[in-house]
Amino acid sequence: MEISVQKDDLSDGSIINLLELHLQEMHKHSPPGSVHALDREGLVDPAVSFWSAKINGILAGCGALKEITPTLGEIKSMKTDFIFLRKGVARALLERIITEAKLRQYQQIKLETGSSDPFAPAVALYRQYGFQSCGPFSNYKEDPYSLFFCKQL
Repeated sequence: MEISVQKDDLSDGSIINLLELHLQEMHKHSPPGSVHALDREGLVDPAVSFWSAKINGILAGCGALKEITPTLGEIKSMKTDFIFLRKGVARALLERIITEAKLRQYQQIKLETGSSDPFAPAVALYRQYGFQSCGPFSNYKEDPYSLFFCKQL
């Protein structure tokens, strides 16, 4: 099974559906003030690069990289469609995002994710790729529903 990851302009209806599902999932596990997922409008910001992952031409997942400063990027909107869980989709997206961050010569990439059990697989993946716990960054604040991670590049 080959996973293809490519830049995406968010014009495909299936990507919009996946993003809406992502936001619904975030609201299911965190209160409104603790949900930091970007909606479609937030993802078409020029500071954000967005990728989709497909398996046999079918949308399998997505992820984004937002420039916070010229030396710092933030991973956003990592989501794998339920039918493609545990098939390497998130890994392929994360590797593409890390590669892009290095090409941009970022010194660090950071991310925020949830702290409850449903986020454990994501946390494990980030740790496998050398992300370490850190404090809030950018506009984030301490929040029991959030975990923050950083990777030096």
